[in-house]
Amino acid sequence: MSNVEPIAVAILAKAPLPGLAKTRLIPALGREGAALLQARLIARTLATACAAATGPVSLWAAPEESHFRELAQRFPVTLARQVDGDLGARMHGAFESACPALVIGSDCPALEPQHLRDAADALRDGCDAAVIPAEDGGYVLIGLRQPRPDLFADMPWGTATVMAETRRRAAELGLAVRELAPLWDLDLPADLDRLREAGLAELLPGLSSS
Repeated sequence: MSNVEPIAVAILAKAPLPGLAKTRLIPALGREGAALLQARLIARTLATACAAATGPVSLWAAPEESHFRELAQRFPVTLARQVDGDLGARMHGAFESACPALVIGSDCPALEPQHLRDAADALRDGCDAAVIPAEDGGYVLIGLRQPRPDLFADMPWGTATVMAETRRRAAELGLAVRELAPLWDLDLPADLDRLREAGLAELLPGLSSS
């Protein structure tokens, strides 16, 4: 396995602070509950990335790293602080730090180690980019062989057109892109039922989580 090219994984995450994390879920869970869910989602994402074993894992923190010290003791990860700017700037900052790499958030509890391995294999196979679209029109993972700032600058983040615009830009740049099967992410109160249906109710506040 030593001759397999390492593909880094960078996780972008907001600190699980009440009032900062998962604000759109506060009406359903309350400030403390939304923060607890965020903490559990981050831990699950770290476990997934480490289990995938595609390469070194880093956790990019906002607003700063001190809120993640305990996780850095539990998992073999490197802590870093997200750069200033919008989501695109922060993602590009992670790619500038390490490439080839996969960048993910912590909002996709459906993400499994095999998804990361498949995306890493796409880059190893010579693709310029690998993407897992989100069902809401964005994406839950993007992998690049080298930084591509044009994929992130002035993007309408948080809209249903992000994936379509990413496809358009990638084609314009002449990039070879492998798209994997879409996944769902956890953003809105309605998504909490889907979490239960997926057998992941242990992530919800009020229940113990291992």
